[in-house]
Amino acid sequence: MLHPSYSDLMKVVNSQVEPGEAPVVNSRYSIVMATSKRARQLISGEEPMVHVNGKSPLSVAVEELNQGKIKILGDEE
Repeated sequence: MLHPSYSDLMKVVNSQVEPGEAPVVNSRYSIVMATSKRARQLISGEEPMVHVNGKSPLSVAVEELNQGKIKILGDEE
C-alpha cells in the first residue's frame, strides 16, 4: 500500500483552495504526473526539499508533496 495514499495527497494539495473554488487536483492522474515530473527533476540534479535517506527520487517527490514543499499549479497558472 502506498503511504501516503492518493486521497491523502489530494487533500494536502487541495488544502490551500478557497471555499467555492475548484480543487487543484481531482484525480490520481494529476498526482502521478506531478510526482513523476518532480522525480525527473531530482534525477537531473535538483536538490531535494526534504531529507529522506536511501529513498528513490519518486519516494522523495511523494514526501515533498505530502509535506507541502511542492505545489501543483492549475491549468490557468
